[in-house]
Amino acid sequence: MAHEVAHHHHHGEHEVSVWPLPVGIAILLAPVAITAYFAWKNPMLALILGGMSIVLALIGMAGWANEFFTQGQDEGYGNLAIYLFIVSEIIIFGTVFAAFWMARAIHSDVWVSQWIPEAMNLKMPIILTLILWASSFTIFKAEQAMHHGQPGKTVMFILITMFFGILFTVLHVMEWIHLWHEGFTISSNMYGTGFYTLTGIHTSHVIVGLVMQAYVLIFTLMGKITPQKMTILRTTSAYWHFVDVMWLLVASTAYLVGGMKI
Repeated sequence: MAHEVAHHHHHGEHEVSVWPLPVGIAILLAPVAITAYFAWKNPMLALILGGMSIVLALIGMAGWANEFFTQGQDEGYGNLAIYLFIVSEIIIFGTVFAAFWMARAIHSDVWVSQWIPEAMNLKMPIILTLILWASSFTIFKAEQAMHHGQPGKTVMFILITMFFGILFTVLHVMEWIHLWHEGFTISSNMYGTGFYTLTGIHTSHVIVGLVMQAYVLIFTLMGKITPQKMTILRTTSAYWHFVDVMWLLVASTAYLVGGMKI
């Protein structure tokens, strides 16, 4: 009987929470900001809406996470949630892959003879792949360190993982700038559109992963994440591994399938 009462009390803790509201508004404002910039040609409105979206998202997620760590119990349901989220992300990537491959097959002649830029090479994707592989190892070590009750090592490995993620993003953006200056833009042809769409979507996921790691880092330093309450670290690690694996498909599609002159 006591167990039933306790169980009922636990599930009543989060029946009301204000924090999903600012997060939801932030998600709504993001595409509106993009529309304001590209469709409405209003950069100032886009900047204001985009800034509001970022601020609301940060405030909402921080409050939501703090509410959980101060009131909730770690049931471990985040593992299932992140796996379901990854499935939805695979569907999104799969749609873009299918469009890219179909365009490559239909326009193979002009693709090979005219659309592949001379500046395209495999050196950068190989470097980026090695960076992400290293980051997968370090975030695994962070998870392992927390499991063994070593928050100091956890912080160290998270910082190393974030360094690799930031390095990946910076190098990738530099490559985009180089290709763009060489005349290979998103509007050059279907290869350019597919290339920047695939690599851009993936890099946006890298940035999301970095934000998640920043949250884990902060709450680890605050002592909120413990071996008994580390679902958020496990889910962040799982998401980062997904991003790393997806890069192999993105790189092989954008560089190999797209750049092969056959």
